[in-house]
Amino acid sequence: MWRNYLTVSFRALSKNRMYAFINILGLALGLAACLMILLYVRYETSYDKWLPDADRVYQVQTVHDDPETGERTIQQASHGVVAEPLKKDYPQIESITRADSIEPVFLKGGEATFAPMVIADEPFFQILQLPFVRGDRRTALKGMDSLVLSRDEATKRFGGIDIIGQTVTAVRRGEKYDLRVTGIFEDLPSNSHMNFSMVGRMSDRDAEECGWGCINGNVYAKLKPGADPEEIHRQMPAWEKRNIPRSNVGSVSVGEGDNFDWRLVNVQDVHLSGAEGDIERPGNDRRTIVTFAVVAMLILGMASVNFINLATARASQRAREVALRKVLGARRRQLIFQFLGESMLLTSLAMLLALALVELALPWFSAFLRADLELGYVSEGGVLLPILGLLLVVGIAGGLYPAFYLSRYQPAAVLRANRSSAEPLGTGRLRSVLVVAQFAVSIGLIVCTAVVYSQTRFAQQSDPGYKREGLIQVGNMTRAAVLPLTETMMREIDAIDGVEAVAGTNITVASGRTLNTRVQVPGRTNPLTIGWYSVSPSFFDTMGIDLLSGRKLSRAYANDYAWTPYEPEEAIEPAQRALVQRGINAVVNELAARQMGFASAATAVGKQLAAEQFGEGFGLLPITTVGVAEDSRFRSVREPVEPMIFYDRGIYSDLVIRYDSPDPEGVRKKIESVWKRLAPEVPFEGEFADEQLSELYQTEAARGRTFAGFSMMAVVIACLGLFGLAAFTAERRTKEIGIRKVFGATARDIVKLLAWQFSKPVILANLIAWPVAWWVMRDWLNGFDARIDLGPEPFVVAGVLALAIAIGTIAGHAIKVARTNPVHALRYE
Repeated sequence: MWRNYLTVSFRALSKNRMYAFINILGLALGLAACLMILLYVRYETSYDKWLPDADRVYQVQTVHDDPETGERTIQQASHGVVAEPLKKDYPQIESITRADSIEPVFLKGGEATFAPMVIADEPFFQILQLPFVRGDRRTALKGMDSLVLSRDEATKRFGGIDIIGQTVTAVRRGEKYDLRVTGIFEDLPSNSHMNFSMVGRMSDRDAEECGWGCINGNVYAKLKPGADPEEIHRQMPAWEKRNIPRSNVGSVSVGEGDNFDWRLVNVQDVHLSGAEGDIERPGNDRRTIVTFAVVAMLILGMASVNFINLATARASQRAREVALRKVLGARRRQLIFQFLGESMLLTSLAMLLALALVELALPWFSAFLRADLELGYVSEGGVLLPILGLLLVVGIAGGLYPAFYLSRYQPAAVLRANRSSAEPLGTGRLRSVLVVAQFAVSIGLIVCTAVVYSQTRFAQQSDPGYKREGLIQVGNMTRAAVLPLTETMMREIDAIDGVEAVAGTNITVASGRTLNTRVQVPGRTNPLTIGWYSVSPSFFDTMGIDLLSGRKLSRAYANDYAWTPYEPEEAIEPAQRALVQRGINAVVNELAARQMGFASAATAVGKQLAAEQFGEGFGLLPITTVGVAEDSRFRSVREPVEPMIFYDRGIYSDLVIRYDSPDPEGVRKKIESVWKRLAPEVPFEGEFADEQLSELYQTEAARGRTFAGFSMMAVVIACLGLFGLAAFTAERRTKEIGIRKVFGATARDIVKLLAWQFSKPVILANLIAWPVAWWVMRDWLNGFDARIDLGPEPFVVAGVLALAIAIGTIAGHAIKVARTNPVHALRYE
C-alpha cells in the first residue's frame, strides 16, 4: 500500500512538473531561510551557557536614570567599589570578583607590544570557571605576579602552551615588573559576552584608584544554590543608603545612588540584556531575536501557503481521479494518507534542497554576521531531530487541508456534473485570503527593510556636530613615557606635511569612555551630572566644532589652563587647592547650557558654576563659562548626546589629528615615525576616525542587510506562488477568454482582466500591512536618540513595488493567453 502511495505521488509530481517545481523551490527557499535564521537565533541565545554553574553566576550591571532627560542607560560595566559591600551585606552571595581592563606594555626580545588584559580578584576563575589546559584555576591568581593566558595568546607570545613558570617583563605607569605564567585556559568561544586573552591579579592600588564616582570594569557574583536574585534587588535601596557615602555639593547632599542603581543579570542573559558592553562583542536584545524568529516562521508559512494554494487550485483537475478511486473501493482515510504522502514527499525533496542551500550559504552567512554558526546533524547540538520535526510539521500542516478537502468529493456528484473542470466551492475565497496574507507579510517586510536601511544610512551619514572625514586618532597619551612629551609630540606632528591641525582630548570619536562630574548651577537646588573632558585649545578647530557664542579656550588666558602636576606626590595637593582658589574657565556644549537652565547660548556665557572635582575636603572648583559650542555626537545614535564641559588640564588621553592629503595612510605612517622617534618604548596606535565610526555600526548594519535579504526571499516565495496560481487560473479560464475575444475583447482587455484579478489582493494587503509595519517600526525607531522621520515614503514604495512585482509575475501568462487564437480556446476539452 505504501509503495503504491509513493508510486502515485511520484507520478502526480512528474505529470505536473511546473506545480512540483514551484512547490519544491518555494518550500526549499522557505526551509533554508527558516533553518539559517533559527541557527542564528539558537546561537544568539546560547551565550555563556557553556560555563559551569552558569545559572548561579551573575553580572552586576549599572542602571543610570538621567533626571534631566529621563533617559535610561544600562551598562555591563559597574563601579568596582560595589563588590565588597555586596559580599558583606548579602549572605546569598557565595563569592564576588572585580575585573578591570588595562593595557600594559610587554617587553620581549627587545620588542615592545601592547598587552590588553584583565586584572581581577583571586576568585575570578572560581566564579567564571573557564576550562584550563595548563595550571590550576583555583590557585591561578593567588600571587600578585600571576599571569593567565588563553591558548592562542600563549602560542602567539611564547610559541606553545607548556610555559607554566615562565616570566615576561611588563611596563605600567613607567615602572617595570615581572609577571609569571600560572595557567592557560581554552580560547573563549565567540558565543560569550567576555572578551579577553590575558588575566592578571588586581592590586590594592588598582582597586583604590576608582571610587564611587567611577565606573570601571565588571563585577561578577556567584550566588549560593537556591538563592533568589530578586530578593537582593528588593533590598537594594536599603543597601544603597547603608553603603554609599554622601557628599555636599554646595548646600545639597548628593550620593552616587541618587541617579544610579545596580541589578544582577545572569551571565547567560548578559548578551541579550540590552546593556552596553564590549565594542568588539556588541550585545543584542531579545526584541531583535524575537523579530528574526518571527520572520523565519512567516517565510516558512508563506512557503506552506503556496502549497495549499496550488493544491486547491489543482483540486478541479483531480476531482475525477478521487471519484474513480472511491468507485473502485478506496476509503477516505486511504485518500487522506495518499495526499499527505504526496505532501511529505514534496517536503522531503524540498528539505534536501534546503539543506544543500544552507550548507553552501552558511559560511558566508556566519562571516557576514560575525557569528560562529554550525550545521551539525548528530553531534552535540545537532539539528537532525529539529529538522525531522520541521519536516513533519511542514509536510503535515501544508498537506492537511488539501488532503481533507480533496478526499471529501462524492463520486456520483463529480461524475454526473463533470466537475473535473469546475471550480470547487469555497476554494477561490480561501486562495484570495491566503494570497492577501502572503503579500501583506511581504509588503510589511519591505517597509521594515526600507526603514532599517534608511535609519542605518542616517546613523552612518548624519551630521555628528563635527567634520568626521580626515581625522586620525592616536591613543596612549597618558603613558608615563609619553605624558611629559605631550606638547613636543603635538608640535612635531603638526609640522608634518599634510597635517592641518592637532589637538589633545579626553573624548574621541566612537569612544566608550565616559567622564563626568557634578556641577552646581546658581538657582538650582540639585547638582547636574555633566561630562567633564580635558581638551587642548585647538580641539574645536581640529574637530570642526562651531561655537554658538563666546570664545574658545586659549593659553593666552591664565584661567583657561587648569594644569596641576601629577608628580611628585607632595606637589599635587597644594596645586589642587590653589586651583580651587583661583578657578578655571571652560566651554560648555549647547545641551549642557540648556540643562543648566539658560535660555540661549549667549546668556550662558560668563556665568559662574562650581564642580565637585578634588573631593569634599577641597571645596568646589569655581568655573566661568567663556563659550558655548554646538552639540557633538561622539557615540552611537542609539545613545543620547552628552552634556559636556570642556576645559584644558594639559593632560589628554588621545590626540586627534586633522589631515588633508590624497595619501591618508602616508600621513599616518609619518605620524607613527614621529611617535617611534620620541617614544620608542610605547607602541603606536593610530586609527582613522571614519573607520572607527563604521565599525561602531558594522554589526547593526549587517543585521539590517540580513533582514533585507530574508525579506526579499519572502517576496520571491510569494511571487512563485502567484506565478503558479496565474498559470492555473489562465488555464482554467481559457474558454472564457476565447468567448470574450469572439465578442470583441482585445488582447489589452484580457491582460487588464487578469492583472486586475491579482492586483486586488495586493491592494488589500497594503491596507493590512501598512498599520502593522508603522507600529512595529515606530517602536524600533524609538530605541534611537537620533532617528529618521517615519514618513509615507517607505509605505508607498513598498506598495507600488509589491504591485509591480505581482503584475510582472503574471504578465507572461496574461499576454500568452490573450494572444491565443479563440478557435483553439473554444475547442478546449
